[in-house]
Amino acid sequence: MEDKTLICQDCGKEFIFTVGEQEFYKAKGFDNEPKRCKECREKRKAARRAKEEAAAE
Repeated sequence: MEDKTLICQDCGKEFIFTVGEQEFYKAKGFDNEPKRCKECREKRKAARRAKEEAAAE
């Protein structure tokens, strides 16, 4: 296994899917590779949290 270069579906930047990340995904039973870079994943997660917090008020 080796590092893979993937393209983020949101921002279009290349990002590295490391061997360690691949092993983690495999151990968790995830079949698909990530589609977003770390920054875009964090933005989506923050937006989702903000939406959930607004709904809870």
